[in-house]
Amino acid sequence: MTVMKPTLVALSLAACLLPPLLAKDDSRPNVLFILTDDQSPFDFKFYNPQSTLDTPRLDQLASEGVIVDGAYHMGSFSGAVCTPSRHMIMTGRTLWHLPVGPDQGLCPPKIEEQTTGAIFKRAGFATMRTCKKGNSYAAANKQFEIVHDATKRGGTAETGSAWHADQVLDFLSTREKTADKKPFFIHFGFSHPHDTRDGTTELLEKYGATNHKDRNALPAANPRQPALPPNYLSAHPFDNTHMNVRDEVAVSGVWDNRDPQTIRNELGREYACSENIDIQIGRVLDKLEAMGELENTYIIYTADHGIAIGRHGLQGKQNLYEHTWRVPMIVKGPGIPAGKRVTGNVYLLDLLPTFCDLAGVQIPETVEGTSFKPVISGEKPIIRDTLYGAYCGGAKPGMRSVKQGDWKLIKYESADGKAHTTQLFNLADNPNELLTEHLDPKIIEATGIQPTPSQRNLAEDPAHAGDLKRMEALLLSEMRRLNDPWRFSNQPDDGLAMPEQGAKKPRRKKKQKAIK
Repeated sequence: MTVMKPTLVALSLAACLLPPLLAKDDSRPNVLFILTDDQSPFDFKFYNPQSTLDTPRLDQLASEGVIVDGAYHMGSFSGAVCTPSRHMIMTGRTLWHLPVGPDQGLCPPKIEEQTTGAIFKRAGFATMRTCKKGNSYAAANKQFEIVHDATKRGGTAETGSAWHADQVLDFLSTREKTADKKPFFIHFGFSHPHDTRDGTTELLEKYGATNHKDRNALPAANPRQPALPPNYLSAHPFDNTHMNVRDEVAVSGVWDNRDPQTIRNELGREYACSENIDIQIGRVLDKLEAMGELENTYIIYTADHGIAIGRHGLQGKQNLYEHTWRVPMIVKGPGIPAGKRVTGNVYLLDLLPTFCDLAGVQIPETVEGTSFKPVISGEKPIIRDTLYGAYCGGAKPGMRSVKQGDWKLIKYESADGKAHTTQLFNLADNPNELLTEHLDPKIIEATGIQPTPSQRNLAEDPAHAGDLKRMEALLLSEMRRLNDPWRFSNQPDDGLAMPEQGAKKPRRKKKQKAIK
């Protein structure tokens, strides 16, 4: 038997452990992932034709790529909805299987080594990120080779969204100067339009808004301000289990006010921030085009979750109505058909396997999401037929939602019994999830929307008792499948000891197996 010399053995082992050698001119596609903070899909004209928000670069991106109509985040166990959302994006794991949350034992150890930055760096990509700081996944963020994170929510180039674009442009300029031919993965994140929504002077003027700071006075009315949303209410009609969360009572410029003047001004501020984001995205796309790299780059645009801003009388992101549960999503790149709309039924946690699938990178076994490349390539309409959502950052069990086809159920419950409401909507007939409160003449006058008799909560309608029963059973099935640690009072406890009000963790009578 031939025995290799120790030096050759060592070299052979090293060769096995190192990533494969790449050609000098690596032709694999680049990935530009653009992530905004707190942005409803209904702000955009490509989701809501009545919107007055101008985003010409995103409109162009949408016309040249695919718009995903059914994109959602799975939810949150915290008032800081950004935190679990961004963990799901980075890990590709479901809500109850994260390294943060009620049962961290359902997440593999050292999961940060299987997150976006680490995966693409090992695959030989140049990796960089810029984004807000905090309410994220710090251990995963550090896996990128270049990190420029800072929270920028001001109205100037240095204090606002232009700063994030500058970091990406600096990276691209260095790449150009050094003739770096490795493919790149750029995480291009923004701090806006999350509050405080301090827009630039020019864009605030365009949308008739002011950076309102006086809690004891209303902002000035202006006809250039965006119209009220069709599902605007002056107050949410019932306790949703977390009505005192920071976003509902302490956002600068709004606080607990829900009058039309305040809401229209805040929407104007949001639009100013969103158009500025569009401008900054345009700067980066222009640079990629000048470098000759745009055509070989997949561009994915989305937000970490939606936002209310007056819809249903709410202000924040701690709810499961469509305006907040859904997220905007556009995908453009090599082989992606132009000008298409797809349903998809995707979660943000499906992004990581999709990135890998598009770029030809192996998907880690720790990932629980599903690549939606077949959807955006036109091979299939959806990747799942049922969508589940959760929010329990306040009272427990909190809120849950389930959607299948046109039907959607939302449940609200607190352990003290103060919150106990069920909603059933047919979204084909009632896409804005209008309630009986929207029949108030003052609301109709403010919005110009006259609901039809069927555009209401159908949960107590005997004609839809069968639909309610089916959706209740579907919700329980999803809660079990995904290891949801709480149950509602009309559900079996499944061996879970219901946590005390305000408890951070449920007490399990028996260990649940993690289910993908």
